[in-house]
Amino acid sequence: QVQLVESGGGLVQAGGSLRLSCVASGRSFASYFMGWFREVTGKEREFVSGIRWSGGTTYYGDFVKGRFTTSRDNARNTVYLQMNKLEPENTAVYYCAVARGIINSQNHADAREYDSWGQGIQVTVSS
Repeated sequence: QVQLVESGGGLVQAGGSLRLSCVASGRSFASYFMGWFREVTGKEREFVSGIRWSGGTTYYGDFVKGRFTTSRDNARNTVYLQMNKLEPENTAVYYCAVARGIINSQNHADAREYDSWGQGIQVTVSS
């Protein structure tokens, strides 16, 4: 079982930046894929970005448009989501998640592929 803990959320003005962190612990996850999702009340959980622990392959949601970057620090067992030029529409609860199975360009955005989730962290962007 992998435990995930997010941090770094909060309130920021439109155009600002935030960096979310997700610390993973519990077992070896060198072959796993880490994803970031967001959720707004009443809407489905939406894929934001993801990265493979080994090799660093990344995927991004279409709405990101080059404003977000995901990275990892293997020594710290931490995955990051750097969010720049934030917009009020980016307000949501952000979750990190881990997938033990095969993740590729076809299924990375499907939340059902992910096995463990963090508790979520609020990001609020004011206009």
